Amino acid sequence: MSSFLNNYFFIILAIAAGLMMPTQAAINNKLAGYVESPILAALISFAVGTIALFFYTLAAGIPLGNLAAAKNAPLVAWAGGILGAFFVASTVVLVPRLGVALTFSLIIAGQMLITLVIDHFGLLGVPVKEISIPRLVGVSLIIVGVILIRKF
Repeated sequence: MSSFLNNYFFIILAIAAGLMMPTQAAINNKLAGYVESPILAALISFAVGTIALFFYTLAAGIPLGNLAAAKNAPLVAWAGGILGAFFVASTVVLVPRLGVALTFSLIIAGQMLITLVIDHFGLLGVPVKEISIPRLVGVSLIIVGVILIRKF
């Protein structure tokens, strides 16, 4: 029963994270209007996020000494911050031009395409999960959804 409840927790957590992404983009877009730059808005967003994570780390009792181990991480492990910065800056640029729904429909389509590749080849150390017809149908349905959102 505990595993069952754990799964629900993680499902709800994933949905909540998904809800936050377009909300964050809309908020950052609002900030970009005030600072007159999507890049400055993204920088401020990351600074606030860094401060929030720092205080969470302290509150959770996570030892800061473990930060020193990051020097042993491979170069690819450092790319996450760059990818996050690209994502946040891109959404701030895209939302006023495409709208929140189309921006995130396209983002989700891109996410689904890369997840198929990452899973299929087991890239970045994830377990291999080969591309299958049902998975391709799922991505195709997402792409159809993007087209419908774009059209209407």
